[in-house]
Amino acid sequence: MKTLTLKDLNVKNKRVLLRLDLNVPLSSPDETGKRTITDDTRIREAIPTLEYLRTQGAKIIVMSHLGRPKAKRTSEDSLLPAAERIAELLKCDVTLADDCVGEGIELKAQSLVAGDILILENVRFHAEEEANDLGFAQSLARLGEVYVNDAFGTAHRKHASTYRLPSLMPHKAMGLLIEKEVRAFDALIKNPERPFALILGGAKVTDKIKTVNSLYRHVQTVMIGGAMAFAFMKARGDTIPASWKQPSDDDVTAAKQLIAEAETKGIRLILPIDTVDGCDIGPKTVSAFIEGLAGAKTVFWNGPLGWFEKPEYAKGTNQVAEYLSTQSSLRVVGGGDTVAAIHASGFAEKFSHLSTGGGAALEYIENGGLPGIAILQPQEYRPESQPFAMDEEVEG
Repeated sequence: MKTLTLKDLNVKNKRVLLRLDLNVPLSSPDETGKRTITDDTRIREAIPTLEYLRTQGAKIIVMSHLGRPKAKRTSEDSLLPAAERIAELLKCDVTLADDCVGEGIELKAQSLVAGDILILENVRFHAEEEANDLGFAQSLARLGEVYVNDAFGTAHRKHASTYRLPSLMPHKAMGLLIEKEVRAFDALIKNPERPFALILGGAKVTDKIKTVNSLYRHVQTVMIGGAMAFAFMKARGDTIPASWKQPSDDDVTAAKQLIAEAETKGIRLILPIDTVDGCDIGPKTVSAFIEGLAGAKTVFWNGPLGWFEKPEYAKGTNQVAEYLSTQSSLRVVGGGDTVAAIHASGFAEKFSHLSTGGGAALEYIENGGLPGIAILQPQEYRPESQPFAMDEEVEG
C-alpha cells in the first residue's frame, strides 16, 4: 500500500509525534562544558517539516537521539544544542523536556497549544529505545495522536521510536525530508536514466559490496578513489607502497569479486593512475574520472576521493565536485563524509540531492526500502506477534 506523506494527514490541533534526526556533530566541551554544533545540515533539512506543521496548527512533539550514550544520561549527549538551533532557525520558542517518557512529560504534551514545539530529551538515554521495547513505545505513543517520521538517517533502525512506535499509531506518514530522500534514491534504483556512473571512495570495500552489487544492475562506469582503491589495485596485482594505507585481506577479496562481476557485466572500472602521497587522487586520475563522467545522465557518489579534511589532499574531490556542479544530470551524494566533503568543496548547492543518511542511504539502495519507512504503510500491523531481526550497530 502507498505510504502516506505529511500532507495526507490532518494535523490541525493534533499532537504530532515527530521523529527527527538531530544527531549532529558537536565540538568538544569548552571551559564551561558547552558544546556547539559543527554541522547543522540535518537540523536545517528538518525545518521545512517543522514549518509546515506549525502553519497547519499542529502541536509538535519532537523525538530524536544524539550520539551513543549507551542508556546513560550525559550532558554531552543532551539535545539542548539542537533545541537552541531549531529555536534560532524558526525564530520561535522551543521547550526541551528533561526526559522523553513519564507522567511529567505526558502533562507537558497535554498542555501544548497549536504551533508549540516540545523537544523530548535523547531517546537513547533509555536502553529500551535500541531494544525496540514495546512498553517504551507505548509510553511514547501516549504523548501524541499522529506520528510522522522525518529521520531518514535512522530509518534503517528497528528501534522503538522509528519502528515499534509507528506500528502502534493509527495515523502516520513520512515527513518532507524522507519524501525527498525516497524520491532521489528511487530515481537511482528504479529505471534510472543511462549512462549511469558510480563514484566510490572511502576506506573499506566490504562496507559497500552489497550496495555496489545492487547498482551493478544499472551502472555502466565505476570510478574508485580513496583508500578503498588500494584494495582494487592489489586485487589486480599492483604493489601498494608501504607508506600507503594497506587494504585488509577481506577488502582485497571483495575487490576481486567486484572486478570479476564488472568484467562479466561489461562495466568499465576506472582506478587511480596517480596519487598525491597515497592520500588523494592525482591530476591524471582526476582527468580520467571526468572523462568517465562525460555524458552521464545519472551519477551516484559515495565516499570522498582523498583525505579531504586536509587541504593538500582535497583537490581531487574538489575538482570532481566542480565538474559535476556544471552538469545537468541527476547527481546524488550519499554518506556523511561525502556530504561533508561536497559542502567543503563549495559546490553543494549545485548537486541534485545530498542525502542526510549514511548507512540508511546504502541500505535503501541495497534493499529498495527501509523498515522505518515500510512500517508507515497504512495497514494493520501487530509487531508483538511478529519476529524481527535486530540490526548490527553501524553509523547513524
